[in-house]
Amino acid sequence: MTHGTAFALALVLLALTPLTAAADLVVPPGFTVQVYVTGEGFDTTARDARGMPAASTLAVDHTGALYVARTGRRYSGGEVDDLWPIYRFPIGGGRVTKATEAKFLYGPPLPSPQIAGLRAGRDLFVSTFDRDRRIGVLYHMADGHAELFAGGTPPRGSDPLLTQPEGAAADGAGNLYVADRSKSRVVKLGPRGQVLAETHAIIKRPRLLAMGADGALWIGGDGGAEQPWQRGPGEIWRMAEDAAPALILRGPVAAGMDVAPFGHLFVADRAGNEIFALAPDGARIPFAKFSGGDAPRALAFAPVTPETERAGIAGSLFVIAISRGTWPVNEIVKITGPFERFVREAAPASGR
Repeated sequence: MTHGTAFALALVLLALTPLTAAADLVVPPGFTVQVYVTGEGFDTTARDARGMPAASTLAVDHTGALYVARTGRRYSGGEVDDLWPIYRFPIGGGRVTKATEAKFLYGPPLPSPQIAGLRAGRDLFVSTFDRDRRIGVLYHMADGHAELFAGGTPPRGSDPLLTQPEGAAADGAGNLYVADRSKSRVVKLGPRGQVLAETHAIIKRPRLLAMGADGALWIGGDGGAEQPWQRGPGEIWRMAEDAAPALILRGPVAAGMDVAPFGHLFVADRAGNEIFALAPDGARIPFAKFSGGDAPRALAFAPVTPETERAGIAGSLFVIAISRGTWPVNEIVKITGPFERFVREAAPASGR
C-alpha cells in the first residue's frame, strides 16, 4: 500500500491517527503531530481557549528558532492599524502567558507586521504598511533591531516603492523579491536593498513568495478573492529563472506556503482546512486534513543545518493552526515524518 492510499483511508477513519496536538489534524501514517507553541489567558471570549495571540506568518532560521508576527488588522479596511509585536521562540517552543510574553518578544512592535521571509536562513525580513498613507516598508531585523531595508516615505513628488508589501524570498545571489499586494506586482531588490526591478512580475494581489532550490520563484496570489480565508479563486504561480510566470494552480487561496528541503511546495489552504504538496507540473498531493473547526494559517519548514539536526527538528514542518474555531488565539504544531518519501510514493496516486 502506498502512502497515498493509506492517507485516503486515514481521512475516512480519523480515529486511527492519534493526536498529540490540540488541533484536530489527520496526517499520513508515519507522521507525528505535537503542540510546539501554545498559551493561555489571551482569549476571554471562549472558555478554556488555549493558544498564543493570533498570528498568520512565521519563519524558521538556521538555528531552529521560530519567528512569528502577531496578526493585526491588515485586511480590515476602515479600521485603525495598531502596533503588534514579533515573537521569537527558541528550540523547544514555549507556552505564552501574559506574565511570560515579554521573554518571547523580539524587536520593537511594528504597524501591521508580517514575517516576510528569511535570507540564507539568517537574515530576517519583516514587512509593514501604513494603510492611510499607502506606504509600505520592508525591515531587516538585526539582533532585535528593525533596520529600514526598502520602501518608506519616498522623495517629494515620487510614488512609494512599496504600498502593501507582504511576503519576501531570496535567491542564491542574495537578491530579495517582495510581493506588493496593493500594486499587484513583485519587486526585485539587490542584496543591499537597491531596486533592480520595480516590476519583476505582475500577479494579481500577490501575498506569498517562496524560492525553490532550483531558483524558481513560487508566488501565491489572492486572485479573485479578497481575503485569505475565502475559498477563492486564488492562484499559485511559478517563475523559473529568466522566464515569465506560469500559472500552476487556480482555486485555493494560499494562507501559507514554503518549499520543503527536497523541493516540493507545501501549501496551507485555510478555507479548505488542509495542507497539500504541489509539484512544478501542478500535481497536487493531499497531505494533512483539519476538522472540528480547525484550520491552518501559515507554515514553514525547519532548514536542514547542523544546528537543527542536533535539535532533532531538521526538515520538520511547523504550522500555525486555528484550534476549534477560536481565531483570536492560535497554536503552532510541529509535524515530523518522511516527507520526501511520502511525496514520492503519493505522487502516482494524485492522478498526475
